Amino acid sequence: MQSPPTRWLVAVVTTVVLAVSALAGAGPAAAHAARIAEDPVPDSVLTQAPTRVSATFNEAMQTAFAAMTVVGPDGNLWSTDEVAVEGPVVSVGVRPLGPAGRYTVNYRATSADGHVVSGSWSFELSVGGTGTPGPSAAAPAEEPADGDMPVWPFVLVASLLVGAGAVWAARRRT
Repeated sequence: MQSPPTRWLVAVVTTVVLAVSALAGAGPAAAHAARIAEDPVPDSVLTQAPTRVSATFNEAMQTAFAAMTVVGPDGNLWSTDEVAVEGPVVSVGVRPLGPAGRYTVNYRATSADGHVVSGSWSFELSVGGTGTPGPSAAAPAEEPADGDMPVWPFVLVASLLVGAGAVWAARRRT
């Protein structure tokens, strides 16, 4: 039978171990979808505007919530259409391009296993076109910080409750 200080020490150590384990969490999985090809190729220099841009992934993508945009050097959207998802390929139509310069393709899609994949790449148009841009690609508004509740207070309280329960159970046996 353990003495009361020993039981107290065991309860405290158990609580600390549970809290650290909960806060550390699981590491990221390594088997998520990855972009394996792009059209146009990243950092390529084009003399003619593409009619579509696409990203190919190493697994099929879901059609829900897929997004892809092309932003020109003028800060305007040059992508058109709804985003098309065909198996592992996500693509979007492109307006006839305008000014010469760097165009950035941004994408966000959900893989078959439900994980969100996002990223971007750029290409350069060396000869300006006569296309008409879409709306400005202004950054999306940030969500208010009030709705972002940190998880750690809940984990801490739960760990303290577990520790208190362990102490109570140990004292009850004596």
